This record gives sequence, structure tokens and C-alpha cells, in this order.
Amino acid sequence: MGYVLSNDGFEQVVQALSDKYRLFAPVRKKGMGRFTDIDVIMYDEVNHADEIELAQKSDYSFKEFLTPLSETLFYFTESQCREAELPDKPVLIFLRSCDMHAVRRLDQIYLDNGPEKDWFYLRRRNLVKFALIGCTESFENCFCASMGANKTEDGYEFSVELSDDGVRCDVAEASLEKLFQANALRPETFSPAFVTENKVKVEIPKKVPASILKDPLWDEYTTRCINCGRCNFVCPTCTCYTMQDVFYTDNGKVGERRRVGGSCMVDGYTNVAGGGQYRRTNGERMRFKVLHKIVDYRKRFGYDMCVGCGRCDDVCPEYISYTNIIKKVFDASADENKEVSDK
Repeated sequence: MGYVLSNDGFEQVVQALSDKYRLFAPVRKKGMGRFTDIDVIMYDEVNHADEIELAQKSDYSFKEFLTPLSETLFYFTESQCREAELPDKPVLIFLRSCDMHAVRRLDQIYLDNGPEKDWFYLRRRNLVKFALIGCTESFENCFCASMGANKTEDGYEFSVELSDDGVRCDVAEASLEKLFQANALRPETFSPAFVTENKVKVEIPKKVPASILKDPLWDEYTTRCINCGRCNFVCPTCTCYTMQDVFYTDNGKVGERRRVGGSCMVDGYTNVAGGGQYRRTNGERMRFKVLHKIVDYRKRFGYDMCVGCGRCDDVCPEYISYTNIIKKVFDASADENKEVSDK
């Protein structure tokens, strides 16, 4: 069932939801962007409807609740080990369709990628429900339609999008009907808005030749990329992490273990015992990242890892276009894909 709410009505809904849930949503941070006169939109806990940024795409993804940049897993002493506590209040995250599709990728990696589920991810995931932010227009650098991530038909409690007379909501969870009905201007049946076409379009190669590993197309990024890792940290589907032990005592027997977000683009990611290091150049790192998103992941799970949110292009300080790299890989794979089409 759908409803049209005034801004005040939506505020009442948010207030009621905050009693039951911790609410996380995209928030505009004034003057906290690359320069003091630039805003940044990132996820934070909210208490009021006017804090939620519904008009623009967030610069950072929703994933920092499910996969925090730094998370204490457990504490240890010489004789004991105690799991870190996690607040058990349910969480409601506002996100767009591309990010809803990214949730599936995170679940695949942490819950269905081997014989055991990742317990620390699972305990967070069990707390989370989602509110879908409808997309009435495509944003700069988005290519979600090419990746099939532009539309979400289920998995959300309700949707929300701005309209001329307030806020439109499609309520999928029956238990929320009374709340929305009590604060609505009127009922109105509709489906969440989604884009059908982006200005940016890509075609993913169905088959990539082994020669792509030595293709000179990667050399450009050895000189252009500065291995800052921003593309990884804003990406909703990047899942890599490293482990850190923090010792409280000189003997190293009391402290905590943390899981810390990692990046395949930064120095140290591929360091191994004995001083070895794989993928030394930035071009090699870019090759690994791109092929993992559009080739390796699909071979393992049957669909692409990338959801086409375009945040990597938005955030890169060197203006490296991920979609242009995909196009180069597609062109370099033209012969292989022609053979697949002919068959």
C-alpha cells in the first residue's frame, strides 16, 4: 500500500521508527568535503526526517554499519577471551536500489562463501532492515542499469521518495501500515521510482582472454593512480579487511583484536611473510580490482560484483574512470566475445 505524507507527517513516522530502530541514513555534512566549501554526503545515525538526504546520491555507501572501518572483535587477557558487545537494538538503513543489490554481494561474501558463516558480520546483519530510497533520476557517473541494479522489488520495509506535495512511501511491511496511514495525507498506490537508463553505459565482456593480464592498458594506471584506496572505501561491495592486535601491556598478553577495512589499491595489502609483495605497481592493483568486480566474482557466483553506483568515479582525485576501464577491457576482449556470440 502506498501513501503520500507531508514533511511533518514523515517526521512523525521517523520519530515513531526511532523508538524501535537505530536509524542510519545518508546525511549532508556541510563543508566536510575535499575542500571547506564542499559538502559530503555520508551515512550517519539520524533522529529526524530533515537530517536524511533524499535528493542526492551519497558519496559513501551504507556498508559501514555492516562492515565498520574498524571493529573490535574480541578482548583478551592472559587467561580469558571475551567477545566485544554489540547493541541489540534493531537497525533500519535508508539506501538506494544499487546499494540494496550490494547487500546481496556482501551476504554472498560473508555468509555463503565457504563452509562457515562470518559470525561477526552475521550478528550485525541479523539486526538490519532496509528502507528503499527511490531514484527519480540518474546521477552523475551512475551505470546501475547496465549492471541490472537499477530496480529493487523486495527486501525493504518501505520506500521513500520526494514528491511535489511531500513524501511518497510504498509500505511493504504490513506491521507498518497503521503508522503510515495515521500520518498520511492520502493513500496512493504506486511503485518505488527507478531509472531505466543512465547517461553512462557499459557492456561487460562475457569472456575475457588470459592475455588481458599482460595487456598494456594497465600501464596507464601505474602512473595515474596514486593508490589512495578511496575507490575501495566508498564502494558498497568491497569487502577486504586486515586484522590488528592492539596490546594494552608490554608483554602482549592483554589487549583486543580488531578487524580493519583493507584496500587492494594501497601499499602493504599484498605483503607476505619474508618480505614478498604481489602486485607492486598501481596498474597491477587496478587490474586485480577491475577483473575481480567483473570477471572473477561472476565465475564463482554467477553474477557481477559491481552494482554500477559510480562512487569510484565520483571520488577519485585523479579522475580515473572505472567505466572507461571496463570499456577498454571489453574492447581488448572483442575477439573472445565474438566467438561466444557466434556460438
